[in-house]
Amino acid sequence: MLDTREVGRSTDLKDFEKGQTVLARNSKARGVLTVSSSEYHRQVQQWASVMSAWLRDLTTKYSGSLLLQKKLKDVESIIKIVELDGTDLVKDYSDEIERMLGSKMKSVKRLAESAEDADLYHEFNASLQFDYYNSMMINTVDEDGNNVELGGDFVLEENEHFNNLLVNTQQSNIQVPTNVYNKDPNILNAIYNSEALNDVFISNFQKDPTLTWQYFGSSTGFFRIYPGIKWTPDANGVAAFDCRNRNWYIQAATSPKDIIIMVDISGSMKGLKMTIAKHTINTILDTLGENDFVNVIAYTDYVRYVEPCFKGTLVQADLDNREHFKVLVDELHVKGEAKIKKAMKESFKILNEARARGQGSMCNQAIMLITDGAMEDFESVFQEFNWPERRVRVFTYLIGREMTFAQNTKWIACNNKGYYTHISTLADVQENVMEYLHVLSRPMVINHDHDIIWTEAYMDTVLPNTKELFATKAQSLLLMTSVAMPVFSKKKETLSHGILLGVVGSDIPLMEVMKLAPRYMLGAHGYAFLITNNGYILAHPDLRPLYKDGKKLKPKPNYNSVDLSEVEWEDTEEMLRTAMVKGETGSLTLPFRASVDKGKRPLYLVNDYFYTNIDETPFSFGMVLTKGPGQLMFMGNVSVEEGLHDLTSPDLTIASEWTYCETDIDPAHRKYSQLQAVIRYLLGKEPDLECDEVLLQQTLFDAVVTAPLEAYWNALMLNNGDGLDPGIETAFLGTRAGLMRIIRYAGVETRVAKKFLTPADKDNLFTVDHFPLWYRLAVENPPGQFYYYPVNDKGVKFVVASTAVTVSTDGKTTVAGAIGVQMSLDLLEKRFWDITKQPNDTDCSNIEGVCPLSCESIDLNCFLVDNNGFILLSKDRAEVGRFFGEVDGSVMASLIKMGMYKKVSLFDYQGMCKNSHHHASSARPLLSPFYGILALLRWFFSNALMFILDFNLCGLWHSDYFVDAKAGYHTSHKQKKVEALQPCDTAYPGFMYDYSIRETNSLIKCGRCQKMFVVQQLPESNLVMVVTQADCDCSRQYGPILLDPKEIKYNATVKCNRMKSQKVRRRPESCHAYHPKEDAKECGGASAISVSLHLVSASLAFCLILHRWA
Repeated sequence: MLDTREVGRSTDLKDFEKGQTVLARNSKARGVLTVSSSEYHRQVQQWASVMSAWLRDLTTKYSGSLLLQKKLKDVESIIKIVELDGTDLVKDYSDEIERMLGSKMKSVKRLAESAEDADLYHEFNASLQFDYYNSMMINTVDEDGNNVELGGDFVLEENEHFNNLLVNTQQSNIQVPTNVYNKDPNILNAIYNSEALNDVFISNFQKDPTLTWQYFGSSTGFFRIYPGIKWTPDANGVAAFDCRNRNWYIQAATSPKDIIIMVDISGSMKGLKMTIAKHTINTILDTLGENDFVNVIAYTDYVRYVEPCFKGTLVQADLDNREHFKVLVDELHVKGEAKIKKAMKESFKILNEARARGQGSMCNQAIMLITDGAMEDFESVFQEFNWPERRVRVFTYLIGREMTFAQNTKWIACNNKGYYTHISTLADVQENVMEYLHVLSRPMVINHDHDIIWTEAYMDTVLPNTKELFATKAQSLLLMTSVAMPVFSKKKETLSHGILLGVVGSDIPLMEVMKLAPRYMLGAHGYAFLITNNGYILAHPDLRPLYKDGKKLKPKPNYNSVDLSEVEWEDTEEMLRTAMVKGETGSLTLPFRASVDKGKRPLYLVNDYFYTNIDETPFSFGMVLTKGPGQLMFMGNVSVEEGLHDLTSPDLTIASEWTYCETDIDPAHRKYSQLQAVIRYLLGKEPDLECDEVLLQQTLFDAVVTAPLEAYWNALMLNNGDGLDPGIETAFLGTRAGLMRIIRYAGVETRVAKKFLTPADKDNLFTVDHFPLWYRLAVENPPGQFYYYPVNDKGVKFVVASTAVTVSTDGKTTVAGAIGVQMSLDLLEKRFWDITKQPNDTDCSNIEGVCPLSCESIDLNCFLVDNNGFILLSKDRAEVGRFFGEVDGSVMASLIKMGMYKKVSLFDYQGMCKNSHHHASSARPLLSPFYGILALLRWFFSNALMFILDFNLCGLWHSDYFVDAKAGYHTSHKQKKVEALQPCDTAYPGFMYDYSIRETNSLIKCGRCQKMFVVQQLPESNLVMVVTQADCDCSRQYGPILLDPKEIKYNATVKCNRMKSQKVRRRPESCHAYHPKEDAKECGGASAISVSLHLVSASLAFCLILHRWA
């Protein structure tokens, strides 16, 4: 009988039966399906019942689930079930994280002290001759086989602790950017001083073997790194990495800042000047971080905000906003006459209002003036807005070769505690922009405030083999943070100058931090996460910093500015985010729409959040326990001897990414896998290992309880009397302690799912990031009832079935683990087609139309569909794994309307969407190749002489004429369409089956035909059988129902508000914006014009290499 809650049958049954009569009368000759309603439904019901029983018997037999459940029942008297206290756990884990990060801070402090002492006792030697290990030159020989200068033999050995890179743990070495002369006296003296760090590097590593990279970034441009490595230049042979551009350097060197960038776009700024100006803006933007605020104003005779949405305000200088500004700056065009006064007034107003309202950084404030000349009288502006306090510093950048207005431009900077520089070539930009950081650092340096800073999450793409790591590590744990500290000159004679020597630092992989919140304690759906004082995610299992561009994995443009509210998006009131950003300690309960299996399968969970701050850092730590079994954990106890015997079984493994024993402290232990380390510790062979005693005890208990499964599975393999069902390939089980047992019923040669449960199959293993997919799906299903789902792994298709096993004591029940089997489609298909047909001797005397019924006939389409709407079986194997709504939109639409499947709205605020545009010169599209030649000739005649005088080789490649010439040539041949991907917000549907509706049927009117279908639940499973009429095509009336994400389009107003909205954030505690002893007279000069011959040579070489492939 049908369920009384069945939707559809009661309303559509009469139409269904009436339609059948009409079809029987009109279509009998064509052999169309015309079985009566009751017979049709009864037959499908019988098929579903038989198929369910067969599946249950098959999966129960080959998984051994009943045996495991019995063994767990047998030990219930000797176990206890404890309820996890999230408040206690979050405190314990945060304390562990504080201790770990505290040890890193101590290491960095030792480096800073050593560097300052070395400088204090060193006298500058202009003629110093000193050879050092240049990381680009080491182990390199010339044509005669001799070591090149600054090279030499440098021992490198593979080291597992450093991602198996070739390193030298006894020696650091030096990297110098291509555009910095590596034998400049200032460089040589600073490198000579920093030699003292080598012993401290080694000592730090010995005291704390979990340290990774340690380094010193010098204000002169070189980078000392430990352990020493061979530095690999880019594809053009350029070492473009400059430590002074890195976030850890900039944040340590300066306090938070509000910056207004003013750029002159008058007619005199055309050509190369505008190219240099744009590059200068971008370089300034690159020096900003998430604790800074910014805006960009372009001016002629009127003030123009580069982004009109940001008019009159400051926006956070996060990665999103910085990249947005860069795009807009690139589109600037010159015109009109320059009037600086209006723009200067507007800039001061923005900064003053921000300070008055308590907005922005509430620390340093500065205006960056980029122009080719300042003719007006500005004194009245400064008197009105900035004097005498001079709270706002003004930095000026004179662009181009002309020096007519140099004195005016310098006067502006010198009278507003800023700095003046002259930039005549692109090669000058980097060094000149960096000067402002040294000026802003003066108050901190004079006061000798050694503030320790922590960076936001970032992905180190500089070091070798990072791309390989992309493919092997959990995405959310590829990131790292850095702890850094400024290094000052202690010399009394230079005190008022506030000389910054550089920055020392060390990297901390976030994976190592998150391991301190053990995965087994959090349960199948629980997790831990870290955020910054700005609410941005440091580590979270749902953070996806990479995207696929063709076949390559690349970091997303905004990967390190993903806000907590964009991942925990059910926190619509941002209560969780606000509390964590403020550094509070507490808890919160939220219903949550989670999703698994790459977001395809929605789950309704109730999460308990627990959170607290991490002292002496800007970070907050959060932890989630799901209501129900996730908050209960059973504890068992067995002897070490008994447990060890079963732990060494060949079918047993433990989670390789979890920390059962800490193997990274003693280098001698790094060669051991986690299982090897556990066994050696339990045998007493490695008593010095630090191990998680609770996890070890539970692992031993699980090994003993699950041991009978090994014998059971092997007996099935050996007892071939009845023979194994061909197609049963793998049986497996997993426990909360990360223990797994696996048996392969089929050999690798015949196995379809060759990758399943191998080390490369991360989705189905216990990782730092998550429990296996089959485990997470099983625990949300009734215990003992198998959950079946299809897998499509790059065209390799198979089926997995898993079920949860439980333990009970003292009135409490919790999940002990999950067990299951993996099967081929061949096995299921063969049995399905055998079951879903009536015998040939069926009595068809009272049946009109097709008889006997068969799913193999052309009259029927038959499917097995899971609870999320994905096809498990179909006549067309290409449809397996696809969403049923894509294959038959008409039936799926009816099932949704009837309530059998319910739509769940899901959101992804880390999406990447296509942004189609054409590459073409907007000024001169589709011009002939001759224009290119003329443009080049025009450039040479008008610029060649001054180019030679100014050694401006880079200008050749960046002249607007040359750019236009190249664009004209290329666009005359073809206009290439590029579909670039950009960050976006998306919404997509998921679907969940309503188990209360066990069966339904209906008619769908589709033009000249009516499509009949019957849907029947398979008892004790998550599957339904769908049988539809095959010859009625409804695709014109009903399109496919797709799961593809759709971009959420925001109108201009909403988009603007979202971009400039300032969420709750916690400002850094320290601010160094002023010191009375600061010598503000050092404000730049003409020195930037007279470049040394060495630097010119280096710049020429750099430009040639940089543009070799342009």
